[in-house]
Amino acid sequence: MLNIAHRGFKSKYPENTMLAFKKAVEENADGIEFDVHLSKDDEIVIIHDERLDRTTNAKGRVMDYTLAELKKVNAGALYGNIDFEAIPTLREYFEYIKDKDIITNVELKTGVYWYKGIEQKVYDMIKEFDLKDKIIISSFNHKSVLAMKKIDEKIKCGLLIDSWLEKPWLYLKQLGVECYHPSAYCVDEELVTGLHENGFELNVWYGTEPFNFSDTYKLNVDAMITDYPDEINKIRSM
Repeated sequence: MLNIAHRGFKSKYPENTMLAFKKAVEENADGIEFDVHLSKDDEIVIIHDERLDRTTNAKGRVMDYTLAELKKVNAGALYGNIDFEAIPTLREYFEYIKDKDIITNVELKTGVYWYKGIEQKVYDMIKEFDLKDKIIISSFNHKSVLAMKKIDEKIKCGLLIDSWLEKPWLYLKQLGVECYHPSAYCVDEELVTGLHENGFELNVWYGTEPFNFSDTYKLNVDAMITDYPDEINKIRSM
């Protein structure tokens, strides 16, 4: 089972920053998950929300700022012991990770604003850094996932879900997608068995509601995407 750090080492460091990513690597996470948007000048930037308000010292939509403007924003503003952490670009992340044995889960944040051409831009950068074999593309916008599949049907993709679906493996077969990414609250033994018997990967993520990670681990899922890569490593070592 893979230990994937959700927005980096989010429980201890500013989410979706290079600091959080580096600390996840130091913790020996198997992978890192993060979210991408496009800036006003069409640069791929890593941040979770469509707006800057929650995680930075700025306000407004990411898409209304140029990259140069976004680089002045402090993504570590909520942490009193951190002077400044910039919003990273996908290029900066790939430069850091390219020679490391790390799986990268890129979530296309196209659920609210479907950024024109974001799938091609992300794909082109994956190819530039020769990282295709270490990438999973996911999104709550399943049409965006299919747009990526149209570019390259062999790139691994996952469908993000936050609800209970009946026999989701039938849906995955229909769309030609390899991975299912549900919230942990929607996972049980029947789901795990059904997906695995039909040849699909099950990568589970967690919201803010407390959850016993050991319960998910015992179900034999393929990956756990959490804010606590340190805790998952402890569970795996037991």
